[in-house]
Amino acid sequence: MHPIVDPVPTAPQMREYVAEFVDRVNARARLPLDYSVKSLRVVDRVVDGLRRGRAGRARPVETLFGLGAYAGEVIVRRAGGFWVDLGAEQRELFGQPVAVRMPDGRSWNPIGKVAKRFDYGAEESVALLYLQLHGRRRAGGPTHPGGPARPPGPPR
Repeated sequence: MHPIVDPVPTAPQMREYVAEFVDRVNARARLPLDYSVKSLRVVDRVVDGLRRGRAGRARPVETLFGLGAYAGEVIVRRAGGFWVDLGAEQRELFGQPVAVRMPDGRSWNPIGKVAKRFDYGAEESVALLYLQLHGRRRAGGPTHPGGPARPPGPPR
């Protein structure tokens, strides 16, 4: 696994980590990162800009992690997902310590998706990832402020 950020946030720490990341980014660039589904297109554009400017520079690992965490938080807030810490085998598969799990039980890797966008370009769209989520709420539908605090319980 690649070094990500230090310290690596756990699932319960992701919301705070993302809020701090957005504050830092907005202090420098005033990006419209408002936790909307539409803002995922901004993430794609920012990653594309980083990609174009990388000639001879190291991969901006911390920024990519932050953008991926932001994308994950959008999924949590808008699609009903929740952050989960990954076990050793899943960490190896995802290349990340955390993922977003949807109510249908599927886990998604928005942090890895941002890294792929950086490595491979437009074919790896963060905005399109949202559209691929099964069981997501509609973007204009009701949302719970901040998304669920923990995984949903068993069906009734």
